[in-house]
Amino acid sequence: MRAYNIYFSFLVLLVFQSFLSAQVGIGTVTPNASSVLDVESTTQGMLTPRMTTTQRNAIATPAEGLLVFDTDDNLFYYYSGSAWLPLSNQQRDNYKLVKSAADLADELTAGGGTEYLLTTNTLYEINGTILLAAPINLNSAYVTGRDTNEDVLVRSGGTLFAGSAGGSIRNLTLTAPGIGGVVFNLTGTGTENLILRDSFIVNSASVGTISDFNLVFNSILQFVNNSAGITYTDINQLLLNSEGWDGTNAGTYQTMVGNFEVIAKQGGFSEVIGATAGFDVTGVTAISGGATLADVAFYGGGNYINGTSPYTGYNFTREWDVNCPGLLVETDGVAAGNFYSNRPVTTGFTQTISSGTAVEVQGNGTFVANNLFRFTSTGGNNELVYDGVKERQFQVNASLSIRVNGASTNFYAFYIAKDNVVIAESNAVVRIEDDNQIQNVSLSTNTNLANGEAIQVYAQRLTGAGTDTLVIFSENVSIK
Repeated sequence: MRAYNIYFSFLVLLVFQSFLSAQVGIGTVTPNASSVLDVESTTQGMLTPRMTTTQRNAIATPAEGLLVFDTDDNLFYYYSGSAWLPLSNQQRDNYKLVKSAADLADELTAGGGTEYLLTTNTLYEINGTILLAAPINLNSAYVTGRDTNEDVLVRSGGTLFAGSAGGSIRNLTLTAPGIGGVVFNLTGTGTENLILRDSFIVNSASVGTISDFNLVFNSILQFVNNSAGITYTDINQLLLNSEGWDGTNAGTYQTMVGNFEVIAKQGGFSEVIGATAGFDVTGVTAISGGATLADVAFYGGGNYINGTSPYTGYNFTREWDVNCPGLLVETDGVAAGNFYSNRPVTTGFTQTISSGTAVEVQGNGTFVANNLFRFTSTGGNNELVYDGVKERQFQVNASLSIRVNGASTNFYAFYIAKDNVVIAESNAVVRIEDDNQIQNVSLSTNTNLANGEAIQVYAQRLTGAGTDTLVIFSENVSIK
């Protein structure tokens, strides 16, 4: 009995001391002076109340700072005094976690029951596979996942994204399987921006259409097993970076239609096997700022490009810079062409020389211009006109076989000319011995050409007077 009284007195003393100090230690006899409760353990943790979302929301008049673990969301929540907020995202007010289509009930109501109208400037985090009953209207919101393989938006037999607004889509798998399945059906007003990156687009009846946007920026996308590709129409700035189209896709992978300021497709690959085409630019009507197709690997043996070009054997207009494995290089840097006289080599053609002024070598000759890329011909095909966009330096070479009648002992000079102005340093001078002498003349020069400037060949009698007859048996001019 005495021992019991001693033990009881000791227990009372401990409780009294704890009450006086307002501190409790569990696993320690020396709780930290700054804490009311100090829990220490190397083998166990502290467990907070666990409950469903419904149970959490049913707590009557929760105290500010109340902490629970939500087993539906797998998140800690605290009560801020006016709302429950997840600890993992306490710095954001414009946030919503989506684990099923039911989490978008408010958005479906806002969209009149026909679309999920997202809240502008709000981040929607997709967690798992979400089966949608209506299209999503981005409405300038942000839709993202954390694991591209696991976070999936599905719209079977219908449109996944529709409307006129832009927004951002990241780290997701997007799929619209079944008849009528379309991933994108977006038509803007010319001012909207759409960012799509780090995502898969798979198993859809059609990737769809995007039109009338200011900016569309796609980066690091993989397209797999889609029955039809995507059409971009009237996009101000279209930037396509590191996209992968594998051989399981069908139709035309990417089609450009209408007016663009800039088109830039860089990196990635396009494996074309049974598809209609990998890249179609036949519908482009204007590109005001320039277009680039670079470092995209085209392979598979199918029809890589549907294009329209004024240059025989090529696919693109002069606004494009194209340098990709599997395609012909089409840039101003490889612009080239040549022309030649097609008169019989034994008779050639003639030209009357009656003064000491340099004149274009043309006479009664006829000429053929061929192998033209970013060059056109004019003046009866004996002038080459640069058709590229950027001014650049060219090497021009010319060769002629000539004879001059009535100019014995006189000197003649031949030149390359730019826009009918002789380039003096290109000259070659010959002395005429008699009417039977045939001489070969070689000309070469480097010169800069801007769009629309032309190259010709000129001749000039340096000495003598009267009228001479210049006979040209052959003339060939090349530029590259």
